[in-house]
Amino acid sequence: MPDDQPTAEDDTAETAAQRRARRAQFLRDLNEARELRDRVQPRRARAARMRQQMRMRTFRW
Repeated sequence: MPDDQPTAEDDTAETAAQRRARRAQFLRDLNEARELRDRVQPRRARAARMRQQMRMRTFRW
């Protein structure tokens, strides 16, 4: 078994800061992809906004 293969110990050794940084990068990429999709498909984006607004209106605290 080569030493360059990741092991379970390597996965658990990841620090909380590394995890947060990776998650922040993922969320930035996700937001960028959503903005791009909204520009490319404005009708679908508008319908999605309307559905989200309806969900928020009918949600009870």
